[in-house]
Amino acid sequence: MLDSNKILEYVALAQQGDQDAKTILIEENSPLIKSVIKRFRDKGIEYDDLYQIGCIGFLKAIKNFNPEFDVKFSTYVVPMVIGEIKRFMRDDGAVKVSRALKTLNLQINKYVEEYAGIHQEKPSFEHLAKHFKVDEQDIIMAMDSAKMPVSLYAPLEDDSGSLSVIDRVEMEQSDKSDLLENIALKDMIKRLDERDRKIIMLRYYFDKTQSEIADELHISQVQVSRLENKILDSLRAKMI
Repeated sequence: MLDSNKILEYVALAQQGDQDAKTILIEENSPLIKSVIKRFRDKGIEYDDLYQIGCIGFLKAIKNFNPEFDVKFSTYVVPMVIGEIKRFMRDDGAVKVSRALKTLNLQINKYVEEYAGIHQEKPSFEHLAKHFKVDEQDIIMAMDSAKMPVSLYAPLEDDSGSLSVIDRVEMEQSDKSDLLENIALKDMIKRLDERDRKIIMLRYYFDKTQSEIADELHISQVQVSRLENKILDSLRAKMI
């Protein structure tokens, strides 16, 4: 069993293209991947296929993980694996959420609101797991169950109404992904003010939607979209 420092060492090697490091990380974290995918075994997908999809999500977690996230690698992996499986299931058919998960999600939302009101911050996944006496994976799945699938051709909430989700995806893939992979960008992000830095971190490192970020910052989705584009334009200008 690898300790946390060794895991971070292998993650760094894997991000540099070390295939042996990737293999070691997958083998060491296979129980974690299996513990996540077992919750989807009644959805009509073969177990071996689920595991392969889970491994794809795991590899994405390796690629996107940053020690500065201040979160354990295993905690970061879980929503990435769940997200990959749910993306596959959305393509293959409707995602059915159990009544137990829906109930747990409602209980979590109520507790988080009460906790934040007292402590002025949201409780961690670990705290929630201890409070509700369930695994952290169950907490993440319950909270994720409220996120409904969106059609790629659904209109965006912008001023013109002429863009669809797929238009934004294409723009992000072509214009933004290369920019955000640039090593020099890390230093620039650190220099952003707190709000702008939070938008970029949530959007591109934690894979949050603009609507989710808007809820967290208590502003509109349109404002998040405009701020995001303004920040990225500023970062591009500094890199030229």
